[in-house]
Amino acid sequence: MKKFALIGLAGYIAPRHLKAIQAVGGELVAALDIADSVGILDAYFPQCEFFTNESDFYDYLLDHVSVDYLVVCSPNHLHEEHCLAGLKLNATVICEKPLGLTTESLRNLAEAENYTERKIYTILQLRLHPMLQEIKQQLTAGKHQVQITYFTPRGKWYHKSWKGDIEKSGGIATNIGIHLFDLSYWLFGNILSLDVIENSDTESKGRMELEHAQVEWHLSIAAGHTAERRITIDGKSYAFTEGFSDLHTASYEQILQNNGFGIPEVMPSVDMVERIRNAR
Repeated sequence: MKKFALIGLAGYIAPRHLKAIQAVGGELVAALDIADSVGILDAYFPQCEFFTNESDFYDYLLDHVSVDYLVVCSPNHLHEEHCLAGLKLNATVICEKPLGLTTESLRNLAEAENYTERKIYTILQLRLHPMLQEIKQQLTAGKHQVQITYFTPRGKWYHKSWKGDIEKSGGIATNIGIHLFDLSYWLFGNILSLDVIENSDTESKGRMELEHAQVEWHLSIAAGHTAERRITIDGKSYAFTEGFSDLHTASYEQILQNNGFGIPEVMPSVDMVERIRNAR
């Protein structure tokens, strides 16, 4: 049985990781969060050791138990630090999106991977969405005209949390839109040019030319929108709002087979969102 530790247990995304760890037959042996409202553990791993102090967490992992995987679900600006800590523990790292806020951060992580001979994987679940995989298989040669809409309304709390702080989250293009931009790269190739039309705390709009497409995007967390994820290719529209419930588990299954998405796969989308952030 593979042993896991997790950082960021009280966050929004952690339950998907708990479900995935359980689904692949793993055991969560230790978890960390500065918040202590983590009753979710009772539904998955009630015997898991829990820490609110980072030093105590690392001491436990160094002195009492060896883990195969460290899962990083902490706020975005801490991902690099926590991924490096996982490598130092001689663990394979599974990090939530975005793997890093900048391409420089990813290069630092790549150097650490090479030095420790351990791997860092991230979650790019749209690449595992059955409908999107089918679209990729059916794409024809040539330059496509593409519109991507990604609406996921958020309340006032969002802007009071670390997610609303661009220095910590990277802004909405990074925190919410990284999947959108990874999807664009995965389907249509490398970025050739990018034009940001709007980049506010709640909206991101623009155009970009990729190797095989002209792409217009509209990303919004504004409360007035209805939740929607949609891609239109040459006039044909596809909604992909549903179908996400088991994609973290599918990601874990690939990772445990040493076939997950790593730094090379995520670098292009981090480059895109970094350009958007710098265009503010």
